[in-house]
Amino acid sequence: MPQANEGTLVEAPVLQLQLVTLDRKLPLRDQIYQLIRTLVIIGQLRPRQPVNEVEIADQLGVSRTPVREAVKRLSDEGLINVYAKAGTFVADISGSELEEAYIIRKALELESCRRAAEVTTKADTKRLDDIIAAHQTAIHRKRYAEAIRLDDQFHRAIAEINGLSMLWRAVDISKAQMDRGRYLSIPQPGWGEVTIVQHRAIARALGAHDAEAAIEAMGQHLDTSLQNTLSLVDSH
Repeated sequence: MPQANEGTLVEAPVLQLQLVTLDRKLPLRDQIYQLIRTLVIIGQLRPRQPVNEVEIADQLGVSRTPVREAVKRLSDEGLINVYAKAGTFVADISGSELEEAYIIRKALELESCRRAAEVTTKADTKRLDDIIAAHQTAIHRKRYAEAIRLDDQFHRAIAEINGLSMLWRAVDISKAQMDRGRYLSIPQPGWGEVTIVQHRAIARALGAHDAEAAIEAMGQHLDTSLQNTLSLVDSH
């Protein structure tokens, strides 16, 4: 799957999907869905850019059917707009959809924190600390795609402390618009460092079994993320 170059997000203006290797033993529509979704989120497929199903199918060496199914799924998530006569295009980053995603994510993650605070072990705390350390290194080295992956890993780990894998799945689906904004915001000076500080506060509260502090820290973290993203979307 395409990766961002060090020090930037994605510079290549032309998709090179023929370089992607699909696993023919797994459902193609799911792999193509994840591929196109990633390209939209990281900005290699930009807002209002046409999405040519035939071209994608040709480059991947597959029939158009799994591509069409993947595009339909992305359309349902609001990442792609399909117009009967005009064509298929990457959706704009919508401020209202960002806020809706934020409402869903905040409700789920605050509950995740509340539950995790009751059962967090020393091993769990160490895992969270290790993720934060790796995240900080990625930011320092300007490996932004890796930093965002580690950011997600931190939040997923909290859900896994509770054994709530479906909770994280629901968050992951709903936050696609927020992720697009994160790829705009993370290179901003100092913003990545603020995330690290906030993650440490969350992990510290969980390790102390302080549910109230964990919820407050998570809420502040998500509020900051939303405001930063909205400010950049407005400026763009």
